[in-house]
Amino acid sequence: MIKRFSVPMLLAAFVIVLVVPSAMRAQDAASLYKSKCAACHAADGTGSAMGKKMGAQDFTSAEVQKMSDAELSDIITNGKAKMPAYKSLSADQVKGLVGYIRSLKK
Repeated sequence: MIKRFSVPMLLAAFVIVLVVPSAMRAQDAASLYKSKCAACHAADGTGSAMGKKMGAQDFTSAEVQKMSDAELSDIITNGKAKMPAYKSLSADQVKGLVGYIRSLKK
């Protein structure tokens, strides 16, 4: 016996499969940013007092925002100046952080 699904049921499944994981990734990126980046770059990306003393870049600046995703990913993965490398992060986590940094633009 073949069971037929209604259009609303299929649309609901589509939303769950595509939208919910995307929202979860955004939440994961925000949480990861808070735990790994905010101490130096501040919650809003402009740089904490400690981060500014260490030369942390302002993520809201045009200079950072014009960097390519590959450049930002490389800095996150390999570090830069006093920023440590985060080689333990997965490619998806790094991609999420890059997206989160993009969301901080002025």
